[in-house]
Amino acid sequence: MESENWIVCVEPTHVALIDLKNSAQVTRRPIKAEAAVMNPSSNILALRSGKMIQMFNLDTKSKLKSHEVDSPIVFWKWTSPTNLALVTATSVYHWGIEGAEAPAKIFERHPTIGSNTQIINYAVSPDRKWCLLGGISAGSTPGVVNGNMQLYSVEKKVSQPLSGHGGSFCTIKLAGRDDMAQCLVFHEKKPEDPAHRLFVMEVGRDPSKGAPHRLPPTQIPVPPEAATDFPVSLVIDTKNDVAFLLTKAGFVYMFDIHSGKTMFRTRITQETMFVTCYQASAGAVLGITVRTGRVYRIGLNGANLIPYIVNTLRDNDLAIKVAGRLGLPGAEHLYTQQFEALMGAGQVKEAALLVASSGTALRTPQTIARFQQIPAEPGAPQPVFQYFSTLLEHGKLNEQESIELAKPVLQQGRPQLMEKWLKDDKLHCSEALGDLIMPHDTAMALSVYLRSETHGKAIQCFVQRGEYDKIVPYSTSVGYSMDYSSMLSQLLFNNPQGALDLAKGLVSADGGPLIDIQATAEAFLSSNRVQETTAFLLEALKDNKEEHAYLQTKLLEINLIGGAPQVADAIMQNGILTHYDRAHIGKLCERAGMWQRAAEHYTDINDIKRVFKNSHQMNPEFVVTYFGKLNREQSIALLKDMMSRGPSNMQVCVEVAKKYNDELGSEELVKVFENAKATEGLYYYLGAVVNFSEDPVVHFKYIQSACMLGQFKEAERVCRDSNIYKPEQVKEYLKNAKLPDPRPLIHVCDRFDFVDELTEYLYLNSLLQYVEVYVTKVSPGKTPQVVGKLFDLGANEDFTKRILMAVGTACPVEEMVEVAEMRNRLRMLQPWLEARVATGSTEPGTHNALGKIYIQLNKDPKAFLTNNMFYEPKVLGPFCESLDPSLAFVAYKKGAGECDDELIKISFTHGLFRDLARYLVERQDLELWAKVLTKEEGDEGDIDVEKESQRRQLIDQVVEWALPESESADEVSCTVKAFMAADLPGELIVLLERIILQGSDFSDNKNLQNLLILTAIRADHTKVASYIDQLDNFDAKDIALICVSESHMLYEEAFTIYVKFAKPEHTTDKDEQIEMQVLAIGVLVDYMKDLDRAKTFANQVDEKPVWSKLGNAQLEEKMAADAILSFINAEDPSEYVRVCAEANEAEIYAEVIPFLKMARKNLQENLLDTELIYAYAKTNNLTDLEKFVNGPNVANIQNIGDRCFSEGLYNAAKLLFKSINNNSKLALCHIHLEEYREAVAAATLANNVSTWKQVCFACLKAAEYRLAATCGLEVIKYPDHVDDVVTFYSDLGHFDHLVSLFEQGLGLEDAHIGIFTELGILYTKHVPEKVMEHCKVFFSKLNVSKVVRACERARLFKPAVYLYMHDKQADNAVKTMSEHANAFDNDLFLDSIVRVRNAEIMYKAVNFYLTMHPMLFTRLMEVLEDHVDHSRVVNQLRRTGDWALQLGQAYMKSVQKENLSAVNEALNELYIEDEDYESLRKSIDKFQNFNMIALASKLATHELLEFRRISAYVYRCNKKWSQSIELSKNDRMWKDCIDTANESADEETIEDLLRFFCETSEKECFCAALYTCFTHVRPDVAIELGWLNGYQNFIMPFMVQNIRQTHDRLKVLEKRTQPPKEEDAKDQIAQTYGQLGGFGGGMLMLENGGGMGGMMPPQQGIDMSGFGQPGMMPNGGNYGGMMPNGMPGMMPGSMSISSGAHKSNCHFSSKICSHPAGTTLQRNSYQRINIHSLNGRHHYNALLCTSSHDDDRACDEDSIRYPPDISCDVRSVAQDLWSPFGSIFMSSSYHIIGGNGSILCHQDCQGEMPLPSSIPISQRFAYFEQQAQKGDPRAQHSIGLLLWNGFASTTEQKLDAKIDPEASARWHAAAAVQGNLDALAVFGGCLRTGTGVGKCKNIALGLRCIEYSASVGNPSGVNKKGAMMESNDDYFGAMKLYKECYEDETKRTNALLLFNMGYCLIHGEGVDHDVEEGEKLWRDAVELAPEEGSEEAAWFLYQQYFERGDNEMAMHYLNIAADLGLGDAVIESRRNS
Repeated sequence: MESENWIVCVEPTHVALIDLKNSAQVTRRPIKAEAAVMNPSSNILALRSGKMIQMFNLDTKSKLKSHEVDSPIVFWKWTSPTNLALVTATSVYHWGIEGAEAPAKIFERHPTIGSNTQIINYAVSPDRKWCLLGGISAGSTPGVVNGNMQLYSVEKKVSQPLSGHGGSFCTIKLAGRDDMAQCLVFHEKKPEDPAHRLFVMEVGRDPSKGAPHRLPPTQIPVPPEAATDFPVSLVIDTKNDVAFLLTKAGFVYMFDIHSGKTMFRTRITQETMFVTCYQASAGAVLGITVRTGRVYRIGLNGANLIPYIVNTLRDNDLAIKVAGRLGLPGAEHLYTQQFEALMGAGQVKEAALLVASSGTALRTPQTIARFQQIPAEPGAPQPVFQYFSTLLEHGKLNEQESIELAKPVLQQGRPQLMEKWLKDDKLHCSEALGDLIMPHDTAMALSVYLRSETHGKAIQCFVQRGEYDKIVPYSTSVGYSMDYSSMLSQLLFNNPQGALDLAKGLVSADGGPLIDIQATAEAFLSSNRVQETTAFLLEALKDNKEEHAYLQTKLLEINLIGGAPQVADAIMQNGILTHYDRAHIGKLCERAGMWQRAAEHYTDINDIKRVFKNSHQMNPEFVVTYFGKLNREQSIALLKDMMSRGPSNMQVCVEVAKKYNDELGSEELVKVFENAKATEGLYYYLGAVVNFSEDPVVHFKYIQSACMLGQFKEAERVCRDSNIYKPEQVKEYLKNAKLPDPRPLIHVCDRFDFVDELTEYLYLNSLLQYVEVYVTKVSPGKTPQVVGKLFDLGANEDFTKRILMAVGTACPVEEMVEVAEMRNRLRMLQPWLEARVATGSTEPGTHNALGKIYIQLNKDPKAFLTNNMFYEPKVLGPFCESLDPSLAFVAYKKGAGECDDELIKISFTHGLFRDLARYLVERQDLELWAKVLTKEEGDEGDIDVEKESQRRQLIDQVVEWALPESESADEVSCTVKAFMAADLPGELIVLLERIILQGSDFSDNKNLQNLLILTAIRADHTKVASYIDQLDNFDAKDIALICVSESHMLYEEAFTIYVKFAKPEHTTDKDEQIEMQVLAIGVLVDYMKDLDRAKTFANQVDEKPVWSKLGNAQLEEKMAADAILSFINAEDPSEYVRVCAEANEAEIYAEVIPFLKMARKNLQENLLDTELIYAYAKTNNLTDLEKFVNGPNVANIQNIGDRCFSEGLYNAAKLLFKSINNNSKLALCHIHLEEYREAVAAATLANNVSTWKQVCFACLKAAEYRLAATCGLEVIKYPDHVDDVVTFYSDLGHFDHLVSLFEQGLGLEDAHIGIFTELGILYTKHVPEKVMEHCKVFFSKLNVSKVVRACERARLFKPAVYLYMHDKQADNAVKTMSEHANAFDNDLFLDSIVRVRNAEIMYKAVNFYLTMHPMLFTRLMEVLEDHVDHSRVVNQLRRTGDWALQLGQAYMKSVQKENLSAVNEALNELYIEDEDYESLRKSIDKFQNFNMIALASKLATHELLEFRRISAYVYRCNKKWSQSIELSKNDRMWKDCIDTANESADEETIEDLLRFFCETSEKECFCAALYTCFTHVRPDVAIELGWLNGYQNFIMPFMVQNIRQTHDRLKVLEKRTQPPKEEDAKDQIAQTYGQLGGFGGGMLMLENGGGMGGMMPPQQGIDMSGFGQPGMMPNGGNYGGMMPNGMPGMMPGSMSISSGAHKSNCHFSSKICSHPAGTTLQRNSYQRINIHSLNGRHHYNALLCTSSHDDDRACDEDSIRYPPDISCDVRSVAQDLWSPFGSIFMSSSYHIIGGNGSILCHQDCQGEMPLPSSIPISQRFAYFEQQAQKGDPRAQHSIGLLLWNGFASTTEQKLDAKIDPEASARWHAAAAVQGNLDALAVFGGCLRTGTGVGKCKNIALGLRCIEYSASVGNPSGVNKKGAMMESNDDYFGAMKLYKECYEDETKRTNALLLFNMGYCLIHGEGVDHDVEEGEKLWRDAVELAPEEGSEEAAWFLYQQYFERGDNEMAMHYLNIAADLGLGDAVIESRRNS
């Protein structure tokens, strides 16, 4: 157990893992190991088996690492999650998890902790600079264990021995010090000193910081009974700075590390905790016991610690310090006393320190007041400030302290102090603190409100600070709701920008918009905020929901019609809105001249054709892309329409056809071009797709068009490379075309095997030179076909021979020979064949043909067949068979095994047996032998007589001639094996006897002798014995093993062999002789089972191994006594386990004693000593037994003692248990021997509860009551065993003795709660009069529940109630008093009822008092007023009766303040019954929670007026105006009528009342009603009633007031609607578009919308119909604000353009860069052009060269110019990429633009920037960045490469690759704009793939950049183009490109070009392998470092040299690659270092 997570147990075949974090779930894994430990923090398991240690990751199920140590590991432990400590007999090692390193040796073990010391602990300090190794060893005094420790300093490499048993390291915070103290806590016990001490000392502190902390050693209070006890572990609780010391005897000591004092000691177990660990999560210690495996958790009980120190240890100083440090309760009174003493003595500082260290005990407002009341001394700070300063030094202030400190600090004007304290988290943030700070610092107050979660005031701070965008996220995150609409309306007039920010936040809130989008947009538009409306709608509609389609349409319409089409264009370009009315928007775009956008929105082909009439004004790329949106029919129709308008559209149509070839179909596209008669367009289109198309028509049409245009090379290429076209069709076309160059036809016929037709075509058309060219250059392999056709055509033979000689060896000879043979022209080939042989040809066909010619001509054929090495025997052999069989045999023999079947056949056919026999012996081929020796059977199983005769003849020739003539042992051996394989044992024996017994060179051959004997064993057993006697040179052991095998069972022969070869004349080695004798007796005992003969043989030889073998055999046969004698003779104790087992089974204990004594001389085994003791015991030899056990032995005395005890050998067991001090078992032995006093004495020594219990019960049974009581007192100390004692005593009926025993137990020092509880239970049963007294005296020590149950069983209810009350079980106490009258007590009941947990008991108590004690009910309800549901109580009173309601009236009045309906209704009923209308009116006014309508209805008919008024009042309160007024009318309560009508605010009700007053002539009431209800009366009604009834005078006050109010309202309205001043209404377009938030925070990409100028003021020309605004002008309004030249607001010295679309930028640039012919400018003059984005935020400068119209080369005569289109497009994209980041960094020295807008390329601005020698490679990025920002294009190119490759980092951080594709693309763009061709090529790659350029991806432009850069010979362009060719598998073309650039001396090369060429040469890609030349190029590339490609060249050179073993050169190039920052090289370099 290494941590609180896992316990690991090693079982015989498994490792058990107990997951303590998962309910102790057990997982068993099938792992065999000696030991296992789990990593403390991760699931990594370390295993140990022997010297092998391994680590496994259980999560990934993989092995991390393994190692085999040199010496066994005696102890291991995880010292950290990454390190495993290993302790051997001599040294200590550390083994880390990471890497593959072996364990590292840390230090050697000190002599004082040598091999005789058992290691039990190892610890490493937190800083890993100190190690502590601990162990134990036997002391000089028996029973004493010494502790030895070694403290080792890793830095100083020195050790210090310590005398002690345990120690550990910890880090603590000491008072008065800022730094942490690393302390060593250890136990010391010197052998000569009985005292135990605890040391605490600091280690590893820097002397410059002061002396290290060290406490004087403190005495450890060891109890007297543990004098020989010793610690086994010391664990630090780092959470509480407490040390736990655990001992072998089960004691636990707890120490305070800061003082070294002992705080607690107890004994928790009788067993030893052999393993412990710290539980960090709970600040406790976990331990496991040795025998029972129990897991203990030992921790600090904070609630009881301080009271224990105060009351038991009586150490107030320690209690104060510990309580203050740990914040524990229990020392409050001590703090108070000390505080008062310090304050009384005037020690303010000390008192403040005491408060700070007291936790929360003294941190109260009263303490603050005490310090505030102390007057300040002159020249000294105020005491309260000293107090707060002290608290701040020690921690954080609470809420009240923070407020009290803030008041004076803010008054003094020092808010910076508050800011510092808040930043340091020293103050408790609260609303009150924020209110204090708010007037002084809003930001600080906001911080306080946020921390204190005062949301409303935090939002007020946001508003006050203008941070509107933060309001919504904050309120949403905290769940705070508020009225946003009113806030937005208010901001819209005061702060429109703030309103916009707030509105954006509201519509973007999580969970959906918090405002209505359309209404908000309408509000913005109503205030003429068009820009804000656009920005808001972009934010609101960014989710692109379908339900917002109308708003999307309006948004675009506003900008398209309102003069800002570029905004609409940008919105559509980003594609964030898709649900608008596309047809409507398309028409608007077409009207605005935005043709591309219009085309995007149209779907009807007629509309599209109309728009595409302006395709010349569209971007070609757009046109090509647009066709992808059309269906097939639309695309074809549009293409036909475009092609019909002339050749101007042909190029773009070709591009469309190229891209959409698959979608549109090549057949239709071909028709389009053919119908337009655009052969050239067809050619270019097909040329682009032919390489990828699989349509035969495409390939044929391309060949056809190429031929028509004279592009014969292309036609030849396709004919040569294509596999798609139809060859027959192409062949016929080419033949009929009669091309002047027949090479396309040649390739077609060659590829598709039209050779005969080709030959005939060329021959008949007199193109014989092409025939020769064809066979020599094109296809030499087709020469036989050509020659054959020429033969058939009757061509000149000389011409044919000339062709053959010209082709030479390239012609396939087999086919040529076949053609010649078919036409009987073979001899004509002789000169050609001989010429081939003369050139060294080894082709079999050539030599086969010559051989046939020579054999036919009889030109010395045997010599040819014998000497020629190249012909094929299988060809010439059959050719010779019909002419001469002997020649065929020679030819077949030449085949060296290939023609064996033919050779055997011809030999058997022609009787060549002797030649065949010699051939077989010489060949030594077993398979060949098998072919001739194996018998062949016919179909019916009979043997072919003729073949058998031939086989016998062959065997005879072998035996008689071939083998005797042989002198080769291998030939003889192979022949013998062949006979064996053929199963010819008889023939084989004859053969071997002739060789061995008749005398030959092989007579003594061991293998042959072995073979002869083995053959005889197999074929003839009778000859085996004679062969054994005659032969001496054979393998005796092997032959004997075969003899005794189950298949032969020749036991006598085997015994004879062993006996023969055991003699000295055959075996000289003594050991081998003995081995033979052992094998011989093994035959007798294992196979023959003749033990008597074996015993005789053993007596004869008298050798110990023989006796040992015999003893094992006798043991197997259960002859234990004989076996024992044999083992004694052999002096062999090896089988002692089996001997002991058999002796025990046979019970021959006396006989086994001599054997055991003999075995103990050689072995020291536990079993031997144990069995010897047992034998002594069984033979009752107690004297020898006692002598033996007192002497040295390794017996398991415990086990044998238990064995003797279980078998009743108590005397022997007593001796054994006494020898090992097992007093528990000793006591049991005394009991069985009836020695009770001795048993008690032994139990005293054992001090074990189970022993005490057994002795106690035995003494009790024997009536030894005094002894039983002595033992019983020891037993009842343990709570778990108290019940057993009580049960045993009770069963025997000794109740008085039992009570007396527990009464004595009360006086025990460690008496526990169980004793007091059990005594109380016994009193309830046997002495009830003592129960109450016992409960009162010992309540705190009772188990209340058990005693209460006992009291209830004895019906003692008063003690039960007492216990319930004091145990805070008020529920049970009340229940008991309610159920038992004799237990009731009113005061006690009232005290209990308010403490009950079950509220139902309270309601039962109400019923109980109403029933049993009604006079006490009021008092009960006074107590229960705050605890009960009053409605329920009232219902209880109602159910009880009316008298109960009357009884409870006082109670209900007291609780009516709760305003409960049940209470109100009950009281109202009582008031009505009592006719108390005043109380009723007060009740209704104050408490209206009741059924008011029911009450009003009830009172409406009451006989008393006041009650009827109350009814009207109630109706009025419930808005029942008519009922209330009717009641008041009936009672003529006019004022009530008027007040009710006014309160109703209902015009109809008021008018009815007015008419009623007119009808009843109540003029005064009519006037009063007009006055009271003024705001609700319509003037016309008042005038009408006054006129009809003549009440003009009564209505005049109303009219005067009405006119005045109308006047005031109109005045306010006029002021509000006053138009704004002219200067305040200026249009701020740039501000609007700068705030657009719909594009992720980036700027809009705006385009010049057809030359439109600035935006009109939006008041007149915008269609706001969707928002309730006036309609737009018919034509959309004029485009105002335009200057005559079409540019808005242009200054004379500068020009303003958009940074948007590429096309308009190009147009603008061409304008700027060209001048009229009449303009006169100086050479190299420049004009600075200010280019800025539309919103006016981002701008940059470009220096544009202006020159004369007729002198474009004025800038640089030698410079290269970009093409104008590339210049324009690259510059435009660069502007787009740089616009969000400010200016492009340019230099006037490089950025030069010619007159036609093309960028000039200086020679000195090409390539990468050289790195000065003074700048290290590791700092190149910083240097290049500095130069790049100065505008150097080479530096910009270099920094772009570093950002692309990830080398933009320092050498120390090479692995932290800083890869930034976007920044890389920007820098390359900047360099390309300044004419760096290398950057242009790389930037072209970015544009082609879209890497780093985002939406600026432009494949066509990228390819043009790369192509142009490569065309002018730039190496980077060549590299890029070559890479694209390689990606298409055109390695030859790529290599050709590289080579041309490299060999051109006028061109520059770079490192990457050299690397690419070297790579192709080394790997043979596109060129022949040339490793040497390739490595040379790589070395040249390295010389150009740090250029791009040099790092890869260095890395590959390292690999090359490393593979060939040149480590020096390999490391040289590895270091270069690593210095250049290549990631793989850095990793490899670090690994090597």
